[in-house]
Amino acid sequence: MSIPAYSERLEALPVAHHEAEIAGGRTSYWVYGSDDAPVTLLLVHGFRGDHHGLEPVVAHLRGVRVVSPDLPGFGLTPPLPGRTHDIDAYASWLREFAASVAPGAIVVGHSFGSIVSAAAVASGLDTPRLVLVNPIGAPALEGPRGILTRLAVLYYRLGAWLPRAAGEALLRNRVIVRAMSISMAKTRDPALRRFVHAQHDAYFSGFADRDVLLDAFVTSVSHDVREFAAAIDVPTLLIAADRDDITPIEAERALRALFPDARLVEIAGVGHLIHYETPRQAAEAITDFLAETMPAAPTPSRGPGPSAD
Repeated sequence: MSIPAYSERLEALPVAHHEAEIAGGRTSYWVYGSDDAPVTLLLVHGFRGDHHGLEPVVAHLRGVRVVSPDLPGFGLTPPLPGRTHDIDAYASWLREFAASVAPGAIVVGHSFGSIVSAAAVASGLDTPRLVLVNPIGAPALEGPRGILTRLAVLYYRLGAWLPRAAGEALLRNRVIVRAMSISMAKTRDPALRRFVHAQHDAYFSGFADRDVLLDAFVTSVSHDVREFAAAIDVPTLLIAADRDDITPIEAERALRALFPDARLVEIAGVGHLIHYETPRQAAEAITDFLAETMPAAPTPSRGPGPSAD
């Protein structure tokens, strides 16, 4: 991906920051594109991130309006007042946010956001289509990195157990954040690797406090999309990676069969960072899916540039 090209594409889009009162608290969200666009996408980011993580995909979308909130407890959205941040809380928040801010929007969830999105749609969020990028399609504790996941559980629990200052310092430690980033990045492009690491340095520690971080992490490893697939009755697109260490591609193929109506796009040579390493392919897959299944959706367009854009 050409970083200058991605930045220029994003800067060409109108963007506005808003806030809404949702679930008894304040939610920050960003709107990209024209209000006159025929289709609105509602993006749901992954664990420890915020809305910035999906901006490379937004930059490659054309002819749509995008609404992208920070999840409760991350970025500029404070934690939900008086709630444990479990899957029911996140799904309830997303249902209320969608109904209030983006009714009828197509929901697009990445990673942990795929679990939240699937849970919300299965429990009544009204959307005509669902897109899951790097969907969590298998138990994290049983995957190829099950041992590392168990170590991560200890890490987050230690961060919650230590005195608050020490615990939050551990959880925001830049060396540990960089190690996480290195383990997930698959690209061999030095410039793209620097971009991925810079994104994680900038946004991977933007959580509100260690308590919400632990809640969200436990939620992310205690649930997966399989729980909700059978109850999702809208056409669904799964965008998966053949080198994803969190959910192997074989598990993603099995996940597809659990949905009443789903199709699977596999992106080669990338892992759990489709949104950073292959955002153009992800955007094209979304655009193709909408054009095929929704008559009013924008038609696909192919811009110049290498396939890894």
